[in-house]
Amino acid sequence: MSSYKYNNAITNNMEKTININLRIWRQRGPKAKGAFESYKLDGVSTDSSFLEMLDQLNEQLISEGKEPIVFDHDCREGICGMCSLYINGHPHGPDEDITTCQLHMRKFKDGETITIEPWRSHGFPVIRDLMVDRSAFDKIIQAGGYVSVNTGGIPDANAIPIPKPVADMAMDAAACIGCGACVAACKNGSAMLFVAAKVSQLALLPQGKVEAARRAKAMVQKMDELGFGNCTNTGACEAECPKNISITHIARLNREFLKAKFKD
Repeated sequence: MSSYKYNNAITNNMEKTININLRIWRQRGPKAKGAFESYKLDGVSTDSSFLEMLDQLNEQLISEGKEPIVFDHDCREGICGMCSLYINGHPHGPDEDITTCQLHMRKFKDGETITIEPWRSHGFPVIRDLMVDRSAFDKIIQAGGYVSVNTGGIPDANAIPIPKPVADMAMDAAACIGCGACVAACKNGSAMLFVAAKVSQLALLPQGKVEAARRAKAMVQKMDELGFGNCTNTGACEAECPKNISITHIARLNREFLKAKFKD
């Protein structure tokens, strides 16, 4: 191998690193006054994930005797929806169709300043720093996002025929992981896309039609009680959703809700 090719092979195998500047929201508690703090982090591998970069920052802060950044995470595989970070003006960051844990540092440039905030919504109060309380979504699910009527024993496969387009729509709605990116993207902090997805996945199937009216009313009422804003159909929620949940489900939620009110 020539010296030129050999040196190129070494260069290609070397891990690329960048230096970044971070503006991170720090807040000691729900009622405390928060503010942005600036940090400089050198030697960040472009192959590392965004959360691994935050791990690296926390190691640096701990070694300096400072308080680490509090942020939420669990699976780090784009499944649980807990990595709720608002990065450079986008829920989950500048990449499309991913959660924060799936975002990699190769999306950022050397010397770039990255601004990181928690979800901003009355329904998601800040616990500390970048961690918010997303239990409001659990309360909405508890209000009606389930099937509680007796539907009999477990039927054999394909015993209840469901057209494939309908089954596909139900599965698309069920893909929602409840991360809250739709709420963070909405100028009103609306949870309509989340509620619509949970209503749709049941309203489209025979097992969910028995108590469809009660479900739609209960979940919308709970959403309003928890302080989420109204939907104005700007479409920001759909654009930022990591699972591509369509706003057509919001139209279905509205229809289900109106039908329930007419029955009353």
